Amino acid sequence: MSKTKPQQLRIIGGQWRGRKLAIADVEGLRPTGDRIRETLFNWLMVDIVGACCVDLFAGSGALGLECLSRGAANVILLEKNPKVAKQLKQHCQTLNIPSHHIIESDTLTWLRSPSIPPESVDIIFLDPPFAADLWSQVISQLTDSRLLKDSALIYIETPRDQRLSTPAHWELQKKKQAGQVIYRLFCYRKPTNVCSAT
Repeated sequence: MSKTKPQQLRIIGGQWRGRKLAIADVEGLRPTGDRIRETLFNWLMVDIVGACCVDLFAGSGALGLECLSRGAANVILLEKNPKVAKQLKQHCQTLNIPSHHIIESDTLTWLRSPSIPPESVDIIFLDPPFAADLWSQVISQLTDSRLLKDSALIYIETPRDQRLSTPAHWELQKKKQAGQVIYRLFCYRKPTNVCSAT
């Protein structure tokens, strides 16, 4: 019986364009696909260079490593699975990136006492394991953390049928569907207490 070929992540733009990296063999790991990433980073093209980015559920590293490849100044990749975090650190060695970009932590725990100052994040990525249904909890914690700069960008990926409730001060900028996935880009504005469904 032939052995299944390991999954690979391909960086699609920037200094490491075309580089392929192994993806840890962990159940539920779901890298953001090339088609979605191509669209997302077209959206972020003018914002990514020099930005401080946080990937709240790093997984394969598809989003965070793409940010670094395209000139982000600082990228924090949060990953609680030790095997996946180890793979990400190996990617950092391969690409000669300082491994401090990888933080092995539960996202909700980290958001209660983040390792970076308030109002320091330009772009944040929220793409949790779909089965965990963490969107509401993370959005609440993220709002309380006050990490985001004014006009910061928030990327969220959900299943097509997932209802998403976001604060009214998160202005929807872009929204697209690819297969069974909906992905959205919000702009953070001055908080209010009203929520809206998108």
